[in-house]
Amino acid sequence: MMAKVTKETTLKEVLESKGAEKILAKYNLPCLTCPIARFEIENLKLGEVCKMYGINLEKLLRELNKK
Repeated sequence: MMAKVTKETTLKEVLESKGAEKILAKYNLPCLTCPIARFEIENLKLGEVCKMYGINLEKLLRELNKK
């Protein structure tokens, strides 16, 4: 099991957790299908991505940490 997900957790770390991709897809996170994000995924922090795309970070964190 992964450590608690925070706004500083990278997308790469989040995606290593089972079931996380489904949760991120539910929030329409564009990085999952973006070819450029695949190269930057180790540096993209969840908080930055949520801010960029207007995704509710607190709600997403609750869901990711509940699973």
